[in-house]
Amino acid sequence: MGAPKIAFDRYFTYEEMTEHLRALQASYPDLMTLSSLAKSHHGRDVWLVEINNAKTGPALEKPGYYIDAQIHAEEHATSATALYAVHYLLSQYGIDPEVTRLVDSQAIYVLPRINPDGAELALVPPYYNWCGNGRFMPGADRIEGLVPEDIDGDGFIVWMRVPDPKGEWKKSATNPDIMVQRAPGEECGEYFRLYPEGRIRNYDGANVPVEAPFDGNMNRNFPTNWSPQEYGAGEHPLSEPETAAMARFILDHPNICGMCAYHTHGGIILRPSMTRSDADMSPRDMTLYKEIGKVGTEVTGYPTVSIYEEFTPDKSKPRRGGLMDWTYEEMGIISFATELWDLERAAGVEKEGYYNLYPRNEEVQQKVYDYVTANMAEKGWRPWRSFNHPQLGEIEIGGMVNIWSYRNPPGRLLEKLCHDNVVFNIRHALAAPRVKIDSVDIEALGAGLYKVRAIVSNHGYLPTNLSDVAVENKVAKPVLAGIAIEGGALVMNPERVQLGHLAGRNERLYPYSPWGQQWTANSRPVEWLVRMDQAGSVTVSAQSEKGGTDRLTVELG
Repeated sequence: MGAPKIAFDRYFTYEEMTEHLRALQASYPDLMTLSSLAKSHHGRDVWLVEINNAKTGPALEKPGYYIDAQIHAEEHATSATALYAVHYLLSQYGIDPEVTRLVDSQAIYVLPRINPDGAELALVPPYYNWCGNGRFMPGADRIEGLVPEDIDGDGFIVWMRVPDPKGEWKKSATNPDIMVQRAPGEECGEYFRLYPEGRIRNYDGANVPVEAPFDGNMNRNFPTNWSPQEYGAGEHPLSEPETAAMARFILDHPNICGMCAYHTHGGIILRPSMTRSDADMSPRDMTLYKEIGKVGTEVTGYPTVSIYEEFTPDKSKPRRGGLMDWTYEEMGIISFATELWDLERAAGVEKEGYYNLYPRNEEVQQKVYDYVTANMAEKGWRPWRSFNHPQLGEIEIGGMVNIWSYRNPPGRLLEKLCHDNVVFNIRHALAAPRVKIDSVDIEALGAGLYKVRAIVSNHGYLPTNLSDVAVENKVAKPVLAGIAIEGGALVMNPERVQLGHLAGRNERLYPYSPWGQQWTANSRPVEWLVRMDQAGSVTVSAQSEKGGTDRLTVELG
């Protein structure tokens, strides 16, 4: 039938995305399954895509790779990238050797839009720049202070510049559209306060509080290091139907070896830890994260950085309750989060550091302004215009539409962004452990007795335990070898034998010693004694939770 055409130069509503997913499933029924992971607060399905070639084995008997997107409402480029991943893996199967090998040997799980309610509110006018999931409407969970609203009715929620002699902002002398910071000690000018567009609940006539949301940031709703102090963390870990379903899915799929959670923005690949310095991490885990991260940087151009070391502005307040903290720090899954799109880099800004701190200096703001007005037109920038605010009096409304400038790229840049990042996902997925039976040798001993000797190996980059964290937390399961006999019986050795963990190629990278390297075995032999009463066969199996299952049958007699 061929792949249905999808134009990856625009962003899709929930209904459009659903139509595309159903069309892909209809076109590739042997490779793709579409199911509902959960129902959102407003009754929308949280779609789950499973890609697996059933002809090469059941999904749970293969290494798994997991992708999710749009846990935050306004991050539309993430959903586009996840949808692109599904389309690319299916349409390139049988054409691209890497894609074909991946789909034949592994299971791929994709959640293209975790937050369908929030995404729908952020995708249509007035474009709420908001991360919530629909339990509350934007601002409805705030007790007092500014509530975002399109008060001038132009279809966009942007900025209010409010005249105030105590204000910290002033108009640029060269471009009055741009606001620059007032210098220390500067007086005798026209100064402003900047607020998001909206009205003020319980306004006291003097102060305009801007509260952090109490609910809705689902990437603070996971169990590890959960804290009610995090904005939007929810009432308790996994309090939201979407995150509870994600957690249940991950627990029910212990074959998952690698993960990528998509976010915007920043143009960086984030690795653990969220709460600890690199010095406190396992050196072996650090090495494999850096090596896989290098692949991502080569493919995407995005630097790979530690969340705690380089993406946390205040080290005394690390982010808590994030998905990656749970999946790596608890389960040892090799997890990355990619922040797609970097407006400043696209605008030619030379960056120092990777955390987007405001405010920007005048030169940076001018470059960004020039890029946005040239490439995103009215959707990225709204001209300032006078407005009589019912509480603040005469103000101006306008400026940057953050959701269509900082948060998401223009449509013409979307497909390349999607492609490059999906290629990294493929390369990361192919680093999974791969347990194989290298050989089964039979030695006839006479009197109907046979010695069966098998060699079980890990052919993958990663070890079968994935990480040191998984071993420390006692969640890494050993590789098992087993034998099934037809036409005879087992005489000696257990039917199922634990082989421990099998190393991957990554261990050869660390640690180097001039006095001789000590490596963990990546192959182990196993033997059985069997009696054959008639012509029959023995089937040797090797089973790894992360490295898949392999079987080899040998005829006897």
